[in-house]
Amino acid sequence: MTYETSQTSTPSASDTQVSPSGRRPGWNKVPEATVYFWVVKVLCTTVGETAADLLDEKAGLGLTGVSVLMSALLAVVLVAQFRNTAYRAGVYWPAVALISVVGTLISDNLTDNLGVPLETGTTVFAVVLAIVFVVWYRHERTLSIHHIDTTGRESFYWLAVLFTFALGTAAGDLVSERMVLGHWLSALLFALVIAAVALAHFSLGLDAVWSFWIVYLLTRPLGASIGDYLSQPTGDGGLGMGTVVTSALFLTVILGLVVHLAVTRKDEAHSRCAARHAA
Repeated sequence: MTYETSQTSTPSASDTQVSPSGRRPGWNKVPEATVYFWVVKVLCTTVGETAADLLDEKAGLGLTGVSVLMSALLAVVLVAQFRNTAYRAGVYWPAVALISVVGTLISDNLTDNLGVPLETGTTVFAVVLAIVFVVWYRHERTLSIHHIDTTGRESFYWLAVLFTFALGTAAGDLVSERMVLGHWLSALLFALVIAAVALAHFSLGLDAVWSFWIVYLLTRPLGASIGDYLSQPTGDGGLGMGTVVTSALFLTVILGLVVHLAVTRKDEAHSRCAARHAA
C-alpha cells in the first residue's frame, strides 16, 4: 500500500461545512494508517505497559489510585480531542498513550485487585469489544477509520481503542504465562502473527477493516512484550533497563515523531486528498 505525500493546502469552505447529520466532509478525526501510525502505536503500547508499572511502583497511590488519576487525565485529553474539528497529532497521540495506560490498568485491576483469572478477563474484554463493534456497525454501517467524522463515530472509535488495549493486555499476559515463552519470544510470536495478517490482507484479500482492527489489537501485546523485555530485571528475562529509563526513552521517541507529524502533516487524510485533487 502506498501513500502520497505532498504540501498541504488550506481547506475550502465546503470542506469545513458541517452537514445536517453532523458530518464534516473531507475531514477525519484520526490519522491515516501509514508506517508512522503503526510505529507510534507500538511505541504507545510499550509506554502503556512500562508507565503503568512505573506509576504503580513509584506513585504510592496503589493500583486503584493510579487508575483514577490516569482516567481523569485521559478524560481531559479526550475532551480536547472531541472539541477539535479535525485530526491533530499533538492531541490524538497523547490520548492514545493515556488510553494505553488506562486499558492496561483496567486489566491489571481485574487480575490483581479483584482476583479475576486471566482467562475470564480475556473472555469478558473480548465480548465487550465485540459488542462495541456490533453496535458501532449497526448504528453507522461501517467500522472504517477513514470516516471518523461525527461525534458518534468518534465515540465508538475510542471505546473500541480502549477495549483493544484492555483485551490485548489480558490476552498477552495469558499467552505469556501459559506458553512460558519469555518476553522476547512473546514479542517475536506476536510480530509473526501480525505479519501473517498483513500477508493475508495484501495477498489473500482479507478485508481491510478487519485487518486493521486485528493488527491494532495485536500491537498491544507486541508493545507490552517489548516493554517488559527492556524494563524487567535480567533474572526475569529482561535487559534490566527499568521502567523509568524505558518509559522516558519511548516517550522521547514518541514526542519527536508526534512533533514531526504535527509539522509535516504526513498522516492527515485531508492533506493527501487535497493534494490529489490539486494534481
